Amino acid sequence: MEDNHSRKRKSTARQYPTADSAAEDQIGKVAEPVTAYAHAPSSDELLHYVSQLNLPELEQFVFRVIALRAQRHAPNLSKTETDLLLKINLGAPPDLQQRFRELNRKRRAEKITPEEHQELLALIDRIEQFDVERVKYLAELAKLRGTSLKALTRELDIHPPAYE
Repeated sequence: MEDNHSRKRKSTARQYPTADSAAEDQIGKVAEPVTAYAHAPSSDELLHYVSQLNLPELEQFVFRVIALRAQRHAPNLSKTETDLLLKINLGAPPDLQQRFRELNRKRRAEKITPEEHQELLALIDRIEQFDVERVKYLAELAKLRGTSLKALTRELDIHPPAYE
């Protein structure tokens, strides 16, 4: 007879997080060890799944992988540092980034309607707010580590998000 734990492993064996997952659900969570799955995907399978992501989803995924790598290199991060790193790497949601790209392409081609232009301006404001929050979290992490913002971004190899 199966216990609850082994039943849970089987039911979650092929369920992978999606880019649509709410950002709040990701904050503070530590990746579950691969050994907890009944069948862990190979690196080739993972690469196949990742190759199917659109650009905004891919960027979100890469940010999360970088955060995971940083956590494994420095497993003694405090919960506060871990939470800040996750928040720093979230960025604007993929659907917002995608719509921004679409409207920005239209603007460059000079085929944007006045309504779309107003939407683009509103999206720019939203994206800038995400960037402001990111800098706020970076500054908080720098203060926590007793270093400058410039030194922290250099140390962590952090660059501004690429929206287009």
